[in-house]
Amino acid sequence: MVKKLTRTGNSVAVVLDKALLEAANLDENASVEVSTDGNVIIIAPVKTKKDADRFRLAEDWAHSSYAGAFKRLAK
Repeated sequence: MVKKLTRTGNSVAVVLDKALLEAANLDENASVEVSTDGNVIIIAPVKTKKDADRFRLAEDWAHSSYAGAFKRLAK
């Protein structure tokens, strides 16, 4: 997807359309981290404590629900 930079005051912005935000599971209130490796600009969602807690709950559920399957796979 090609996007043009848009001037906003003394800065420039990249406008992300609704479909792209939905695909990344973001909304207009999301916090993102912007970084670069020198060649590429990287925009990544900020992981919150809430996200980590939800992941741990899902992980615990999966481990308890599929303990037997995990043991068989580990062999």
